[in-house]
Amino acid sequence: MSGISLAKAKRIIAATFAKGKEMDLKPLSVIVVDAGGHTKAFERQDGASAGRYQIADGKAYAALMTEQPSSALMARSEQQPHFATAFGGAFGGRFVPLAGGILVRDKRGNILGAVGVTGDTSENDAIAGATGVTAAGFEADA
Repeated sequence: MSGISLAKAKRIIAATFAKGKEMDLKPLSVIVVDAGGHTKAFERQDGASAGRYQIADGKAYAALMTEQPSSALMARSEQQPHFATAFGGAFGGRFVPLAGGILVRDKRGNILGAVGVTGDTSENDAIAGATGVTAAGFEADA
């Protein structure tokens, strides 16, 4: 099983930014992490607010560690607030249960890593990120 190359990570980011421009979104920040949760690439558009690295990373890491897109974690956190508190503590605060954390899968469904997008509404972040993932030839689980 191959992972996400640096070239593919950069393609995910570029395509996410392009979708954001097409949708007229606020400036985005995008992180791509590998299957171990290590940063492969990160970019922040001009005008993106401070703290976006941590938010994008928290979305991607949350999706990766639970093997669920962060949109599903958002719904669960609304139903069970203690869930988010417990996982936030377990992962040292590196857990942001808001839409925009997308699992990156190969054609067989294997998880290769995750993408975290932040800057606009969480739902728009997820749409842009999923577009980036598929543009790089992967399956997006948003």
